[in-house]
Amino acid sequence: MSLALLTALCCVAAPWSAEPAPAPSPGGLAAAPRELVLFTAGTNGYASFRIPAVVVGAKGTLLAFAEGRKNGPSDTGDIDVVLRRSTDGGRTWGPLQLILDDGTDTVGNPCPVLDRTTGRVWLPLTRNAGSNTVAKNKAAFGPGSREVLMCFSDDDGATWSKPENISAAVKPENWTWYATGPGCGIQLKAGRLVIPCDHRVKDSDDSYSHIIYSDDHGKTWKVGGRAAAKTNECAVIERDDGTLLMNMRSNHGKNRRALATSADRGATWSKLAFDEALIEPTCQASLIRVEGERGKSVLVFANPASTKRDCMTVRLSTDQGKTWPASRMLYAKSAAYSSLVALPNEQIGCLYERDGYKETVFARFGLGWLADGRDNSGP
Repeated sequence: MSLALLTALCCVAAPWSAEPAPAPSPGGLAAAPRELVLFTAGTNGYASFRIPAVVVGAKGTLLAFAEGRKNGPSDTGDIDVVLRRSTDGGRTWGPLQLILDDGTDTVGNPCPVLDRTTGRVWLPLTRNAGSNTVAKNKAAFGPGSREVLMCFSDDDGATWSKPENISAAVKPENWTWYATGPGCGIQLKAGRLVIPCDHRVKDSDDSYSHIIYSDDHGKTWKVGGRAAAKTNECAVIERDDGTLLMNMRSNHGKNRRALATSADRGATWSKLAFDEALIEPTCQASLIRVEGERGKSVLVFANPASTKRDCMTVRLSTDQGKTWPASRMLYAKSAAYSSLVALPNEQIGCLYERDGYKETVFARFGLGWLADGRDNSGP
């Protein structure tokens, strides 16, 4: 696939931004990625940072979220939600901001989404008692097990609202474990806000991917459809024809990403399929749709392309996710969760964990660099 073809398909703009687009990086679209470490274990009073998410605000500000884990890498305990902001396309970043600290309890799983109509950034999160183990949270045992919170910002992440507990609206009584994202939500062309999530059901060991959504710019949230069993953390995009594609972490033992589609804006999902090109070590992954001209778009996907958590790889599809003809490896060593974002001037950002969760790095690269890749991903 030539760079000329990619450029014809997808001349990326930033329709959400009222600010002038930053100039392309030296070397242009084919330049090698530039990386900056945003979160480092053992700094700012946190033993570990995990679960990255990145989104562009209404004024073009980049918002990079993570869980700040006070006492270690565990998924429970004293965990806060933190943020760093960039106003120059990811070249420089402001200091660490504390978004939510619930004492010694756990808050996390950031999954931000921008409402292009209002300019508001919505941030769903989950909460549980820090004293609960992960096993107890999955079984809905103990006080405060896996509640769903929602907060928002109207100033590109400078300040945030007090979180609202929306569990009654989006968590049925027989659901136990619950996770929003992690990664990012999307807004459909018709305006619906969609947040990818996953859950478990009482007296079952299976997990299920599902969505929550809002048709009134976040005033109310509802539960959408769920995918088949043994699916987990997921990402959702809207294809050019209006159907939704859900790309899921799979517990089927195939080391391949699970897929499902929806023709009714997420109310129901198709039977599962598995993408043989998308190898995974049973781990979170990220997927975004990059807008282009004349209704065309490309998809960008990132995950550890291996049977273990290493080989962080980004891939490109020009046929709505049917094939992935171009790929590039960002990092060959230990790597895990990621979050992708489209930037101005045909640039892509990828916020990802590496080196045994010691660092969370923001990589910025051109679509041309990715398009020139020739299946040089991991094993």
